Amino acid sequence: MLLGGALGLAGKSARASAPSVRSLMLDHTHTHERINLVYASGDHYVPQALGTLNRFLRDHYSGEVGQIDPQLFDLLHNVHQALGSGVPLSYQIISGYRGPLTNARLRSTRGGGVAKHSLHMEGKAIDVRLPGVPLAELRDAALSLKAGGVGYYPRDQFVHIDTGRVRSW
Repeated sequence: MLLGGALGLAGKSARASAPSVRSLMLDHTHTHERINLVYASGDHYVPQALGTLNRFLRDHYSGEVGQIDPQLFDLLHNVHQALGSGVPLSYQIISGYRGPLTNARLRSTRGGGVAKHSLHMEGKAIDVRLPGVPLAELRDAALSLKAGGVGYYPRDQFVHIDTGRVRSW
């Protein structure tokens, strides 16, 4: 399923002509949905795009839709920029928003690998990978921004990025 069409700035010409336009391409590994949209232009976020992203990054276990921090989208955009223009564009999403019940269930079944007060529950964290980019390079690009938390999970093949305090693990 492809989400994202009806956004006033989503055309290719708008992207090419407006350097302050920020967009994301995402592929959800659990729901098999894909999205490609402009979420901000200059200092303004596109409200319809934010709503579409909130739905896209919903708790894939329960379907609960959370409010995602728009700065998280900027972080993903900036990580991609830090990696350079030759990098594939579409992030694979492992986990976005997590409801409290899902978080509690995962916490009890994953041997302590899930934080009790996870930023996923606040819409401030995302777990991703970028096909074609070594996981360590993705981690290093996120760390170079010094803009939030970065967790490295090579065994599970993802990098956690959040808008919390700057830290790494």
